[in-house]
Amino acid sequence: MPKKQPYVTRAAVLVPLLALALTACGTQSGNGQDADAGSSSVRPDVPVTGTHWTVESVTVDGEKTAAPPGAHVRIDPKGRAEGNFGCNRFDARATVEGDTVTISDTGMTEIGCPEPLQDFENTLKSVLTGKLKATLKDGRLTLTTTGGDTVQLDEQPPAPLVGTKWTVTSLISGRTVASLPAGTEGEASLVFGKDGSVRGTLGCNQFNAPVTTDGSTMTFGRVTTTRKLCAGPQMELERALLKTMEGKATAYTIDHRRLTVTAPDGTGFAAGAPTPGATAPAKR
Repeated sequence: MPKKQPYVTRAAVLVPLLALALTACGTQSGNGQDADAGSSSVRPDVPVTGTHWTVESVTVDGEKTAAPPGAHVRIDPKGRAEGNFGCNRFDARATVEGDTVTISDTGMTEIGCPEPLQDFENTLKSVLTGKLKATLKDGRLTLTTTGGDTVQLDEQPPAPLVGTKWTVTSLISGRTVASLPAGTEGEASLVFGKDGSVRGTLGCNQFNAPVTTDGSTMTFGRVTTTRKLCAGPQMELERALLKTMEGKATAYTIDHRRLTVTAPDGTGFAAGAPTPGATAPAKR
């Protein structure tokens, strides 16, 4: 006699099938993708990596401070940030997630800087730390802290040595960067020509000289100047610049829009290129 099969109700079969159907409806959309994933999609990262960002200004507690020439930030796709706080170079960890840039573990060089540059460095380093909201519009990047302080940066092309007006911003002595003599800010500048010459002003007198470049060195020929007598600070600056141009092979570097010229004895000067479209700050 055949064995009796257990009695199974129709409802007992339909319930698990209905549950399966509801589960499928809850996890799939019409195109076969996870509905939850579609509703919580991650925003794309703000495109800040791989660009040289020139620091334009820092605003803390509503007070805006213009950046010195050479202050900049670069963030690479591998999670590192490097740049210049205005005097010293820095290196840090950096992550970009959506519109949030996180900068941490910052290390920097220890060059002695004059007070105005040191003050700006301290401010920029303080703001450029932790989680920052990134807003990018028309090539201008704004990084905002959770407290509302901001760093304004611009995407700028590098400056070529030839044809750029380089305005002297500081004097160098070994590992120390010194401010220019009082009242001479913005007075000394030089332009390198395609014909192998350099001309400009030493802070008081006009000058011109032949110059040759070879790799990372430049050698100034005989410097010819006008003969005007000037006040003490202007002559102090002029003597310092002429000492660097004495005819020896001097080392030079261009860091985007900052030129540094250093003589064999460690003395020299730094100069900045103007930011395109920017106006020179008023003297105090």
